[in-house]
Amino acid sequence: MSTSVSYLKRIFRRTYKTWFSKYDVIIEKECAGLKNLLDVGCGSNSPVHTFSKKIYCVGVDAFAPSIEASRQKGIHREYYQMNVLEIDKNFDPKSFDCVLALDVIEHQKKEDGFQLLEKMERLARKKVIVFTPNGFVEQGDRFSNPWQVHLSGWNADEFRKRGYKVIGVNGYKSLRGQYAKVKYKPVPFWNFISDITELFVMAKPDQAYQLLAIKEF
Repeated sequence: MSTSVSYLKRIFRRTYKTWFSKYDVIIEKECAGLKNLLDVGCGSNSPVHTFSKKIYCVGVDAFAPSIEASRQKGIHREYYQMNVLEIDKNFDPKSFDCVLALDVIEHQKKEDGFQLLEKMERLARKKVIVFTPNGFVEQGDRFSNPWQVHLSGWNADEFRKRGYKVIGVNGYKSLRGQYAKVKYKPVPFWNFISDITELFVMAKPDQAYQLLAIKEF
C-alpha cells in the first residue's frame, strides 16, 4: 500500500510541476538535445541537477563552500572557482551550447550585470538563459556568503531590448516577498494560489515575481 501511495505522490508532483510550468521544467526543456552548458554562479544546489546527467555541465562560482557542496552532490562534471565576471578570460568564445545564470545577475551592480550578459552571449553557441527577480528585491548576506547580497533589479523590457523572450515565473509579484516566500498564511494555500496565477503571468512577465529570459542564436 505504501508503495502505491508513494507512486501516486510522485505522479502528482510530476503532473503538478509540469502543469504549472515551474521554471526548472522550462529550463530542462530548453536544454534538451544540447551537448554542454556553463552554469554561471552555480551555487550549492543548481536547478540543473534535475537533468545534469543528460548534458555535460560545467559549474562556476566565486564561493568555494558552494562549489564543494555542489561537487558532493555530483551536479556538474567540472567546477571552477572564479568571479562570474571573469568567465570570458577562462573560456573561449562559443565554447558552450548554452550559458545560463540562475539567480545571479541581481547580485551584480547594474553596469556589471550588463557586462555579464555580454560575456555570456559571447560564450554561447545556441542560447543564453537568465533567471532573476522582476525588479529589485532586498536581500542581504546569506549563509556567510557575501555574494548573496542583491545589488540590482531587472525588468522584462531590459531583456527584450537585447533580443530575449521573457517568461513570467512564480505567480503574481504582489504575492511573494524576500527569498520568493509567499507573504500570507496559511503558506500551503497561498503557494497554491501563486502557482495558479503563474498560468496568467507566463505571458505577462511584467506582472510576475520572477523572470526567465531566453536568447537564442
